[in-house]
Amino acid sequence: MQFRKTWVMALALTSVVALSACGNNNGGNNAATNNGGTNAAATNAPTETSSGADLSGSILASGSTALQPLVEQVAEKFMETNKGVDIQVQGGGSGTGLTQVAEKQVDIGNSDVFAEEKLKDADAEKAKALVDHQVAVVAIAAVSHPDAGVDSLTKQQLVDIFTGKVTNWKEVGGKDQKIQIINRPSSSGTRATFEGFALGTKTEDLQGSIQEDSSGTVKKMIGETPGAIGYLALSYLDDSVKTLNYDGVEPSVDNVVSGKYPVWAYEHMYTNGEPNETVKAFLDYIMTPEVQTGDVVELGYIPASQMQVSRDVAGTVTKK
Repeated sequence: MQFRKTWVMALALTSVVALSACGNNNGGNNAATNNGGTNAAATNAPTETSSGADLSGSILASGSTALQPLVEQVAEKFMETNKGVDIQVQGGGSGTGLTQVAEKQVDIGNSDVFAEEKLKDADAEKAKALVDHQVAVVAIAAVSHPDAGVDSLTKQQLVDIFTGKVTNWKEVGGKDQKIQIINRPSSSGTRATFEGFALGTKTEDLQGSIQEDSSGTVKKMIGETPGAIGYLALSYLDDSVKTLNYDGVEPSVDNVVSGKYPVWAYEHMYTNGEPNETVKAFLDYIMTPEVQTGDVVELGYIPASQMQVSRDVAGTVTKK
């Protein structure tokens, strides 16, 4: 999409200029420390790990499908340099990733939400053992089938659609066509972010709505289903779906960075306690300028260091 190409180029240029001041200072810290989480992967690492070819072992990561494209792409690059390391990345949603890393079934739990938000009550103690590595920011946009006939929806219109009060696009200025909701399961961090910051309320799974486990499948379903609506991370957007403005505000990187567009979250990669040498090297690599101004921006995410606002675990936004 045109706006995405524009902000990718602009943000990459801005980031490169900002980073040039750091020169070869390997002691710099590129990761912002955000309220509500400790970023153990904040220290820059060189493109090749200090132990180089000596690194070995396997890493299993699971969880957020919104974060999955970034982790998969960076994992491939990391394994090219570190031949003795094998990295497997699985989806399943943020809740799955957090549960599995808390149970030590995986090395990394990828999540769009803070662990404290998902692991509550009986699991609250497990959340305390997890170490938060915030690697990027993701924005979530409402999207529809291209022929729905609308460009923007208000917060109230979205609430009415996802709670079943509005069932036809003509009720919100679109075509005379039934609305088909394509939703994510309750374990999804993307759903939690959308409900928390776009709707401002949790919703029930309506009869007739379709539920999909992955963002990729959601995009495919919306693009192929007349009257469909759902929500996706900016990293998934393309011309197969229609991106909808929120209360008249475009879900662009500039609007997210400035705080004008509110539907965004940190992308977390949790470990159970401090990571071992191989996992730490991978997390350090994700925080390097090479990845932050390259892969992160290229795939539609935002480096956390670029944000002009921060958000804590309670959802409170503060100007930096």
